[in-house]
Amino acid sequence: MAQNHVIVALGLLCAWTWMQGTRGEYLIGVGSYDMTGPAADVNMMGYANFGQNTAGIHFRLRARTFIVAESLQGPRFVFINLDAGMASQLLTLKVLERLNSRFGNLYTKENVAISGTHTHAGPGGYLQYVVYSVTSLGFVKQSFDAIANAIEQSIIQAHNNLKPGSIFMNIGDVKDAGINRSPSAYLQNPAEERARYPTIVDTQMTLLRFVDGASGKNIGAFNWFATHGTSMSKENKLISGDNKGVAARLFEDWYASQNKSSSSNTNSTVPGILKFYIGQLVKRARSIKATGGKDCNQQASQASKVRKNDGSLFVGAFCQSNVGDVSPNVLGAFCIDSGKPCDFNHSSCNGNDQLCVGRGPGYPDEILSTKIIGERQFKTAVALFESASEELTGKIDYRHVYLNFTDIEVELDSNKVVKTCPAALGPGFAAGTTDGPGVFGFQQGDTKINRFWKNVRDFLKEPSQHQVDCQNPKPVLLSTGEMFDPYPWAPAILPIQILRLGKLIILSVPGEFTTMAGRRLREAAKETLISSSNGEFNDETRVVIAGLTNTYSQYIATFEEYRHQRYEAASTLYGPHTLSAYIQEFKKLAQAMAKGENITVKGPSPPDLSSVQISLLLGPFGNSPPEGTKFGDIEEDIAFPKRGYFTKGDTPSATFWSANPRYDLLTEGTFAAVERLQGERWIAVYDDDDLSLFFKWKVDNSSLHGLATIEWEIPNDAVSGVYRLKHFGATKITIASPINYFTGASRAFAVQ
Repeated sequence: MAQNHVIVALGLLCAWTWMQGTRGEYLIGVGSYDMTGPAADVNMMGYANFGQNTAGIHFRLRARTFIVAESLQGPRFVFINLDAGMASQLLTLKVLERLNSRFGNLYTKENVAISGTHTHAGPGGYLQYVVYSVTSLGFVKQSFDAIANAIEQSIIQAHNNLKPGSIFMNIGDVKDAGINRSPSAYLQNPAEERARYPTIVDTQMTLLRFVDGASGKNIGAFNWFATHGTSMSKENKLISGDNKGVAARLFEDWYASQNKSSSSNTNSTVPGILKFYIGQLVKRARSIKATGGKDCNQQASQASKVRKNDGSLFVGAFCQSNVGDVSPNVLGAFCIDSGKPCDFNHSSCNGNDQLCVGRGPGYPDEILSTKIIGERQFKTAVALFESASEELTGKIDYRHVYLNFTDIEVELDSNKVVKTCPAALGPGFAAGTTDGPGVFGFQQGDTKINRFWKNVRDFLKEPSQHQVDCQNPKPVLLSTGEMFDPYPWAPAILPIQILRLGKLIILSVPGEFTTMAGRRLREAAKETLISSSNGEFNDETRVVIAGLTNTYSQYIATFEEYRHQRYEAASTLYGPHTLSAYIQEFKKLAQAMAKGENITVKGPSPPDLSSVQISLLLGPFGNSPPEGTKFGDIEEDIAFPKRGYFTKGDTPSATFWSANPRYDLLTEGTFAAVERLQGERWIAVYDDDDLSLFFKWKVDNSSLHGLATIEWEIPNDAVSGVYRLKHFGATKITIASPINYFTGASRAFAVQ
């Protein structure tokens, strides 16, 4: 045993000696892992639309992580950005348990921040409170496990990659990537306060560039910018990281392309030679038929993965901020029946909230809108990344506390003491937003509830008089903080956290702050840091909000916006003084950080409700293909255009008999691939993590057998050649039988 201690000590000494000889203020590490959940049957988290169940993949979801430490034994923290609607309290608790078993007390609730991008196109069922799992028919273990495993693996990867390095910060504006979807509420804020800001949304992006100290190589970039993950509509059924996921995919691919030589494209040949060449491609393609379904192993789809995750990939993350009232549907909201702008105060059309829908820049194509908003963030990020020159130096620090938000005493500026309330939702919540209209019969701004909905409410739980008085002027539609059957409907205990990286301060908030609410919180934290320190913090201190972090508690509106009771205010759970409570408690954390004091009262721990979760989602079915066929066989092969070949912008597609994709998520693999013939070998050049390739799954209405369709929108940079579409899947004959893997490929086709 003593010998082992000597070896460890010598190893640490060697590592430290090496680190001293390399450039870098900190130890830095990044990691990334596939967190794509069930691609069939699972309700998506975000719009609360019962009919929005997953049915394929737009592109894959990832957990992206950075770790930064002062030294091997010094302070450190880890920040994880999820392509998910939000963090979950249960996820955070279970991930912390896993980290404790692996790393001991190195990573704890104090220094781990798990944040969501707020895509509304990811599988749900991973939150523990009833109100967030109703539409997913309760807890979905497969969905939960996919995210938890990805968080853990991305942290392990980042931890193993820790090395001396530098971090550079840059700040700039993102143009036309968000508008305020509740301007009438924003205008309730004091005129003198509004006059201090040039826009009614925050347009600034704060970006960090991570550089390896030894090689000078960039290893990653993380940024924070506020816009909703609602470019994909409530009708979409393809798993997608939405606009921030698009931005991340574009950024990572852009960086990878900087280190690659461009492929020669035969389209540059002279017309006569090109015609002959295309003819040869067509002839070669027509000689290659569909393969039919074949057995394969679990690793087959991973071998066809274009971006192999070996821990060396550049990691680019687009994180969320004070997103509460910021919509990516930048053309504005219009009535779908008349084409006219919606009512300004209520976002309805002749009293009907369901007719008022926001339009993205690619309207009516939501996938195009998603791409455009993603591109706008990506382009700003690239510009900031390439010009980032301000190196961060100084302390790494953190503070964290749990708070019972249902009963916080808040001292206002007038020395008046008020309290927060048990969680509740108002009728404006049921109206939804212009990004995703809600239930008919409600409007944003409603301050009354009709008798029918009152009876429904009271059947579930009649709010106490204390609740009614406390939430005023919000009428209580659902008193979720007083509902505990079969388990709590809403969170009561919430975490708040401050992370420090030199002059950068990250405020981890468990919800969606509106634009002005976020501004007030940032300013209060910064002012407290400056006034409570001896010059360590100053006007150069940069404060960002990391939204939807560590758990989820819906919205936080200002006191003035709360009185207007649009969607964001109606979803501000803990009453009119919710924001004031956050500001008060964050100021306490900021003061402790500035003075170098520890938080002695950690607050009550949130419950772990995993043992009481209800799961009503049935297992996958459709375990066999039609008689005489095999999984992977073609149901409908490539349909050729009249000219006999495809060109850029065309969309070849093929449909395969397939099993439910819930049998195996094919993590770090792919359900779909585009292969190009190179010599006599087929090489995967696109997979289901590419924006041009779509994997769609459905049950055939007549036979009730599963069908997988692969569509490839041929991009402009595709190389001329012979291609085919390939599908991977998994199935089980019975519940108790092992998983069998299969594959199949379409006939070949030529692309000019």
